[in-house]
Amino acid sequence: MNPSNSNDTRKADTVPRVIDVELLALDLTACMRCVGSLANIEAAVAGVRPVLEATGARVTVSKRIIGSEEEARRLRFVSSPTIRVNGRDIAPELLETPCQSCTDLCGCAGGTGCRVWRYRGGEYREAPAGLIMEAVLREVLAAGRPDRPAAGERDVPDNLRRFFRGKAARTAAACCPQVERETCCDADQKEGCCRDSQPAARGCR
Repeated sequence: MNPSNSNDTRKADTVPRVIDVELLALDLTACMRCVGSLANIEAAVAGVRPVLEATGARVTVSKRIIGSEEEARRLRFVSSPTIRVNGRDIAPELLETPCQSCTDLCGCAGGTGCRVWRYRGGEYREAPAGLIMEAVLREVLAAGRPDRPAAGERDVPDNLRRFFRGKAARTAAACCPQVERETCCDADQKEGCCRDSQPAARGCR
């Protein structure tokens, strides 16, 4: 047996397996489905921590607000909220119901639908912690399985198109006019004058 190969094997065994949990959402302030799903991600990770420690795995949690149709297409984002574990959507099927919070955010005709989750015979408006835990544990037990390759772009559903276009229209309408923006604030403030989605911070009057 080649000693160097043995050392390489031992080094590989000590490298911790990283489980990436990613939340993609339209909003993480007003939409209770997204806010509640984030809280359940945190609870799920805490629940499986003893297993992670015993197997030498660790979890990273990231969250991302999808702000445009172009970004949604690039990330293959088709429903909010979406939870992916090592790039795999944990939802077995895509189900949505009208979401008043996101409809209020965009003010779009036709409204906006957000994801609902079916888990063990029930239907939930927030991603169940148990579903998230099972997805994480599957990745822990599947050590050595190659990660899912990066996917190409995917067309954006009409539901999300309405949201992004409605929100962009509301943001533009709330901004101060171009003539006023030329004199209403310092130069270093103008860059974000009409890009902030929070009404209290929009414009620079």
